[in-house]
Amino acid sequence: MTQRLAPRWLEAETFDCRDAFVETLVALASEDPRIVGVVNDSVGSSKLDAFRTAFPDRLVNVGIAEQDMVGMAAGLAGGGRIPFVSGAACFLTARAMEQIKVDAAYSRNNLKLCGMSPGVAYGELGPTHHSIEDVAWLRALDQLVVVVPADPVETAAAIRWAAAYEGPVFVRVSRTPVPQVHPADHTFTPGRATVLHEGDDVTLVSNGTVLWRALAAAEQLAAEGIGARVLSMASVSPLDTAAVVQAARETGALVTAEESVPRGGLGGAVAEAVVAHHPVPVRMLGVDAFAPTGSAGYLLDRYGMSPEGIARAARELLHRRRS
Repeated sequence: MTQRLAPRWLEAETFDCRDAFVETLVALASEDPRIVGVVNDSVGSSKLDAFRTAFPDRLVNVGIAEQDMVGMAAGLAGGGRIPFVSGAACFLTARAMEQIKVDAAYSRNNLKLCGMSPGVAYGELGPTHHSIEDVAWLRALDQLVVVVPADPVETAAAIRWAAAYEGPVFVRVSRTPVPQVHPADHTFTPGRATVLHEGDDVTLVSNGTVLWRALAAAEQLAAEGIGARVLSMASVSPLDTAAVVQAARETGALVTAEESVPRGGLGGAVAEAVVAHHPVPVRMLGVDAFAPTGSAGYLLDRYGMSPEGIARAARELLHRRRS
C-alpha cells in the first residue's frame, strides 16, 4: 500500500479516535451533570477509565447485556439524563437492534449510541467481531442520525454536537489509527459534507478510517492529471444529497469507499441520491463479504481500499464513462 504514498501520509502522526471521544466526553460532563455513561463491561475497550475516575457515580456498567444497556439508557433519558451508550459496535448494534429501533429511534429518546472499534478494527478476531453491517442496519431506521467520523477532530466535533442535539444518535468511534485530515476548527453538522480535495473529473466519497486513503488516492490521480474531488461524508443519515448531486453533475462519476458493507451503507445512500436526481456511473467500494481474519489495514487493502485501489477504481470508472 505504501509504494506510491506521498511522504506526508507515510510520515503522518496517527490517532486512536477513542482518545478524542473520552477527552471530549469528560469535558462535556464537567459542564453538564445530566451526562452519564452506560457500558456493557467495556470500560477498558471504550477507554472510559478517565470518565470513571472523574465521575464514578455517573458510569453504569450493566455487564455483557447489550439489550439491557440500551433499555436502561432509554430509562435514564426519560428521567432527564443524557446517556452516552458505549460498547463494541458489533455487539451494540447486532445484539440490541430491537432496543435501538424501539427505545431509541421510534421513541425518539435522547440516546447517544457510541459504537466502538467498528468496521474491521477487531481484524484478527474475524467476522463475529467485525462490525460492517451496522451503518446499513441503522441507516434504515427513521429518526436516527448516523455519523461516521474520520479522525480525532471530527470525532470530538460529532460528540459535542450529539450532546447538544435532542434526539437519538449513533456515532462510530474508531480504534484503528488514522491521521488527522480535518482542520482543528472543523465542526460537524448533520447532513452536510465537506470538500477536502477539489477536482472535476471524478468524485471520491468517503468517511471513517478510509477517508485519508481516498485523499491519498486523489493525490495519486492528480499526479496523473486526473482531478478527483474528495467529499468527506461523516453524516450518512441524513445524507448531504445536494453535495452528491452537485458532484454527479460536475464530475460525472463517483467512487464511494467505506469500512462497511456498501449495500445500504454510504455507497447505497450515495447511489440512491444519484439514481433519483442525476444518474451517473457509481462504483461502490467496501467490505462486501464476511472478511477473513487479518489486520484492519490488510483487510481494507484486500477489499480495494488502499490508496492505489481507490485510484484504480476511479481510473476504471473514467475509462468506462469515456468509452
